[in-house]
Amino acid sequence: MAISPFRYFKTSSEIIQLGVLMYVRFPLWLRNVEDLLHERGIDVCHESVRLWVDRFGTYFADKIRKRRSEAMRRVKQWRWHLDEVFVKIRGETHYLWRAVDHEGEVFEAYVTKKRDKAAALKFLRKAMKRYGNPEVVVTDKCPSYRAAMKVIGNEGRQETGRHLNNRAENSHLPFRRRERAMSRFRRMRSLQKFASMHSSVHNHFNHQRNIKRRAGFKSLRDAAFREWRELLVV
Repeated sequence: MAISPFRYFKTSSEIIQLGVLMYVRFPLWLRNVEDLLHERGIDVCHESVRLWVDRFGTYFADKIRKRRSEAMRRVKQWRWHLDEVFVKIRGETHYLWRAVDHEGEVFEAYVTKKRDKAAALKFLRKAMKRYGNPEVVVTDKCPSYRAAMKVIGNEGRQETGRHLNNRAENSHLPFRRRERAMSRFRRMRSLQKFASMHSSVHNHFNHQRNIKRRAGFKSLRDAAFREWRELLVV
């Protein structure tokens, strides 16, 4: 029998999971989550919420990512969109490389200090190892992508264009909103950890309600919450 990761916590695993969901999914501060839990009759300190997110955020995100990678490997990879976000950490520019599928969902995020061939190559190899090799890779005109594609052997699959990568550009918005709510990041490690966590949780609950009927959206949302609760099963 597997050992529960919540065994040393007095708070129930359901409450911990709720606190993590509130903080990661929505642009809230830790004290906002504390107030929302208090309104529900749950008395916890905002520092406890910080500990929950740090301890169990990646635990839930890894489970979601594992299910997604298995599902993506069963179908033929069609189109990836790659782009990088400029993020300031203590006044120094870092680069958050992000891979987006043809539906606009972020499935891989990787932080580097440089924007060169070595960084692009490491990011591509990491994504392809987990999700397979796509038929088409859409990028901007950054030369690092083309140099990395030559090493991998995907140079013929690369596409660049003025508006081709809009899907990746639009996918930055949820992360940017979350970044502002957190008053930016202070360490490269915390940025990498939260970016991976945020992309997995956001994908899990993102159902594009603007293109679905109300009944269909509610059905998908209920299914997402059922799967979220199942993540507590060890």
